[in-house]
This record gives sequence, structure tokens and C-alpha cells, in this order.
Amino acid sequence: MNVEPLISTEFVSYDPAEPISRLVGTFADPRVRGVVIIGDTYEGVVSRRQLATSHHQPDQRLGSLAVSVPRLRIDEDVRRTAQLMIHSDAFLLPVFEQDEFRGVVTADAIVEAVTDSLDEVDVVDVWSDELVTISADNTFGQALPQFRRNRIAHLPVVNGSVVGILSLYDLVDLRIREMTRSQGGSGGGIDSFGGEIPSEGGRSRRGGHGARDGELARMLDLPVRDLMASPVAVIEATASLRSAVEAMEDVGGSSLVVIEDDEAAGIVTITDILEALTWEAPERRGVQIYGIDLLDDTNYDRIVDMIDRFDDRDNNLTVLDARIHLHEHDETLRGRRLIMARIRLHTDRGLFMGTGEGYGATHAIREARAVLDRRLLEHKEHARSTKPMDYEERWMKRFGWWMDG
Repeated sequence: MNVEPLISTEFVSYDPAEPISRLVGTFADPRVRGVVIIGDTYEGVVSRRQLATSHHQPDQRLGSLAVSVPRLRIDEDVRRTAQLMIHSDAFLLPVFEQDEFRGVVTADAIVEAVTDSLDEVDVVDVWSDELVTISADNTFGQALPQFRRNRIAHLPVVNGSVVGILSLYDLVDLRIREMTRSQGGSGGGIDSFGGEIPSEGGRSRRGGHGARDGELARMLDLPVRDLMASPVAVIEATASLRSAVEAMEDVGGSSLVVIEDDEAAGIVTITDILEALTWEAPERRGVQIYGIDLLDDTNYDRIVDMIDRFDDRDNNLTVLDARIHLHEHDETLRGRRLIMARIRLHTDRGLFMGTGEGYGATHAIREARAVLDRRLLEHKEHARSTKPMDYEERWMKRFGWWMDG
């Protein structure tokens, strides 16, 4: 399956000479994954994450923000496109036919196109089970470090139970409005639809840097409960991925809190769904490593060899897909960073995970592998005798939509 049927010519675009303040209200629509910057020619894309995680002056030209993202060929494979979106952290990619700009493909278009084929994949196969939360009584200023420290874009809000969710992307308009108001210290500012908000008494006033500092302080003091989306959208861990996609469409969001045994246990996002579309068949299996720049005295080939050895053991299972996530902590020991490693094995017997920490990636991966070994041994000892589904049949049923392409 290629992207040609998914190309859209309906997208938000701006001239590169326009100021960043023109973006006020643009990202209020959750369907807008990015804006295309076009002058005489295509120049690049400005994304939600880019605005949410960086500082810019309100009169800065949009052309200076345009980022070069991967360009798709008109016959680009959908699975390859999903990989490019994940690696570039861009949910909108331009499509070119030779040197001619033809339109864009979004993550939503890809997910919608394959929804009917996601019945055989469950939420538990793709979710992130390490749930980071924040209290409803915390402030926006306390939430920001959580996004940065954990490298996440969605933060469930708890008050005994999960009562809402705070999205880094939802804060983009708040950031732009703050920058726009702070220019010259206007006490009114601009609303989410681009209209002027009068200051007290209906007159605008200008206060320079004092107003700018005061506005920023007020933003950071806002309670999370005033910014979160509520009620929170949830889904059971055992639900199909198709159900998750439909639930996201219903709420117009890109994440769901996952419930297991009536408790919040994790989160599933559109990125997790895109990752599921990149799983490879065993004969061409690739081990995906996230945070590969953190590898120290090992390399990609050695890690692939380690994963391949799981197939050789007497575990009565076959590894279908493997992913390793590396995350760096601030703590150090003799100059070496504390690393968290999580290994996920998707097998014909289910999902197995092992997490470990160590000083350096090699130590962390070794610890995670030891945990995984114990879980595989427990599975072997307690597994019931069942007739496994034919191997090729399982893959065609689960991933036939892209193998067809």
C-alpha cells in the first residue's frame, strides 16, 4: 500500500514572511498536525511540538521556523512513511513528484486508512505501561519539567483517580498568546480565534518588560485543572487497536489512558499506533532501538545478535518484533550516566518486557535482559499446552494489509 490515495491538498499554509503571531488559533484544531510554509516554493513545516518546546519572538518570520522534514515520493510505502514520521517526530510530511510539491500526508490519514485492519492488534501490544502523572492541584510551571524530563507529550492528571489529561500540544496556543501579549506589554492580547482582547477599561496599555515578566509568571502559576482536557478518554488494555483509533476520533484527541483491572495502568498514543504499523515480518525482522545515541561499548549488531538468541532458546516461542528503549537520567557515577533500558519482545506467545537500570547502556541492557530471561522462564514453566496458530496465517491475518502492498 502506498501513500498516493492519502495525499491531501487541504492543509494550513502560510507565507514565510508572515510573523509567528499569525499562528494564534491555528493549532486550536487538534486535526492540524503542522503548517506548511510556502512562498514562491515549498520551504518546510512548522509543527506543534516545535512551538511547544521552544521560545520565539512574536514578530519572528515564519520562514525562519520552517523545518526540513522527510520528503515522500508519490509511491512511498505506508509502512515506511510511518517510520519516517516516528523518526522525524513529524505527523505531517510533504509529498513530491520529482521536484513538484503535490500535497501532504498526515498520521491521521494513515491511521484512518488502516483502521479496518487493526482488529487483530490489541492495545496491550503497543501501549506505554510506565504511566507518568501529575496532580490536578499542581501548576503549569510544575508540569513543564515533567514533559521535558520524561520526554512525553501527554500527562494524565490525577486527583485520587484520573480526572483529565494535559497535552503538551494543547499548550501551543497558550504559548503563542503569551508571546503576543508580551510584545510591548499589551494587557489585552489576542484570543484563540485571532481577535483582540481589550484590557481593563477597554483600552490597551503598554508596559514593556514588566508586563512580559508578569504575564509569564501568571502562566506558570495557572493550576493544571484549568488547562487539562476533561473528562479523560480511557480504553481497556484488552481492547483492539481499532477500538482505540475510533475512541481517539470520537474525542478528537491523540491519546487514551489505558485501564487494567479498573485502574489507570498506561497510555496509548497515535505514535504507538504508528509504531505498530512498522512491525516487520520475521524473515526481514529489524530490531528498533530508541535512544541509539546512548549506546556506549556495544553496537547495533551485537544487540540484534542478543535478540536473535531468544529464538534459539527452548522457550517454545518465536520473536516477531523487538524494540529497545533507552532513557538517560541525570544521575552519574564516575562520569557515566544512569540509563534505563526497556526491552519489548512481541512474540507468537504474547508480549514480554524487561526493564533495567545501569550506569551506561550496556549495563542497563544487561539488567533488562536478565529480567526478560526470568519472565520467559516463568512463561515456559506455567504455559498451558495449546495449539499455536499457523505462523504464516498469523502474520497474514495481523499484518496482511501492508504485506499486500
